[in-house]
Amino acid sequence: MPPESPQPHDRITSFDTVHTMEEEHPAKGRPEMEGSPQDQDDMTRMGKIQELKRNFRPLAALSFSAVLQATWEFILISNTQGLENGGLAGVFWSYMWTFVGFGFIIVSLAEMASMAPTSGGQYHWVSEFSSPRYQKFLSYTTGWMSVLAWQAGAASGSFLTGTIIQGLISLRDPSYEPQNWHGTLFVFAMIAVIYFFNVYAASWMPRIQNILLALHLICWVVIVVVLFAMAPHNSAKTVFTSFHNGGNWSAMGISLMIGQITAIYGSLSSDATAHMSEEVTDAGRYVPIAIAWGYFGNGILALIVIVGFLFALPSVPDALNDGTGFPFIYVFRQFLSTSGVNGLTAIILVPVIFSNILFNASTARQTYAFARDRGLPFADWISRVDPHRRIPVRAIALSCTISGLLSLINIGSQIAFNAIISLNVAALMYTYAVSISCVIYRKIACPETLPPRRWSLGTFGLAINIIGLLYVAFALFWSFWPPSPSPSARDFNWSVVIFVGVFIVSLLMYAFQGRRHYVGPVVAVQRSD
Repeated sequence: MPPESPQPHDRITSFDTVHTMEEEHPAKGRPEMEGSPQDQDDMTRMGKIQELKRNFRPLAALSFSAVLQATWEFILISNTQGLENGGLAGVFWSYMWTFVGFGFIIVSLAEMASMAPTSGGQYHWVSEFSSPRYQKFLSYTTGWMSVLAWQAGAASGSFLTGTIIQGLISLRDPSYEPQNWHGTLFVFAMIAVIYFFNVYAASWMPRIQNILLALHLICWVVIVVVLFAMAPHNSAKTVFTSFHNGGNWSAMGISLMIGQITAIYGSLSSDATAHMSEEVTDAGRYVPIAIAWGYFGNGILALIVIVGFLFALPSVPDALNDGTGFPFIYVFRQFLSTSGVNGLTAIILVPVIFSNILFNASTARQTYAFARDRGLPFADWISRVDPHRRIPVRAIALSCTISGLLSLINIGSQIAFNAIISLNVAALMYTYAVSISCVIYRKIACPETLPPRRWSLGTFGLAINIIGLLYVAFALFWSFWPPSPSPSARDFNWSVVIFVGVFIVSLLMYAFQGRRHYVGPVVAVQRSD
């Protein structure tokens, strides 16, 4: 659907003053709410009222980013696709180029987070930096894809946790036959934990972030020591040169491109701290630092774990056919007792569970922000902030409810459920592509209109943005491919179908709701003096 011709209120630049906040600031006189003077200036410039409590200090923001992304944990527990299409060497080398390629994306997002530190993230940046003619349409569709991507990601994390527990039960009791509805019940249990922490323990979360970071690092040390010191090892030649074309593609190169989804999945969601911007003190400075350092720090930890895991994996085919469904459990079984496998897996699950909790927190803030800008149905209800806790309780509850509803699909068809959660990768990559494209446009067309940023890419910023955009396009293209040339319904990569379907839904929502009720955050942005 082509965008409509701009209405009079759309004929603005990114910093025209078209909105005046008339109601009194609810945080006035409360330092824990207002944040730094720069935070207050940023919120005023963006035309937003400070509703949430700014209780995340700089180190807590970095801890939030590192624990939520959990790169080494998720690459360790979800590497089946990489091993099937790529093998030992494929997992290593695809991670290396993904780490570098995603780095250009992450620093581009971090710079935008410094220019506009808001919980809205990508859809807000698109609204500010795109051409005025297209900002409404692009921002709205980006907002929908972002909300759905984060909601699907929240469901996938809880589901992955539940299936690992099922795998451990199978290991301990070979007579156990996992059922889909068992996995759904585990998801419900995880959702209950998530809701409790994000609502009733919300005031404690910023205070324990540093403890969670320490836990994240301690668990990493344990896993690394076990893999390098206790496991029997392959030769370096085997690890770095042995490829596996399990999908039976015509060329090893194609198989390798498809298997890189393992590395891509582990690198996603690095922008999560951007959606917590309105709760971080001095967000314009410390949110981009948290995004960048969280990504690169996690990436180095993940690289070391990947090397240890690949050296300890004796047979790729046997790992892929293991009864638990998880190659990392297969590796642990080669040199540990059942109790040892359970204990070591629990060491991985603990930080993963906290990652799920923080993922829901970020998801809820993104949903709250889009509803605040009238991008969702029932916007007033969703965007309401609890006056006592100063958190978006309804958005948190909605996110938990959506995860629960999605998990019900798993009872009838795990294929359908996997198709929905696969949306996380494609839709999030789409939001990266659109937001980076818009900032490139702004830097080329009218760089003087960009807001000041306290974390800048400097002279090479435009080149970095362009490389990041090219990598997004490359990764998005390969993320749609199936694992084999002639897949069955169970093996087919449904992400392209779901992605197109969701995009069509966003277009329909724009036609029936967005065109009348959504104008985009840019209309509230004030001129920068």
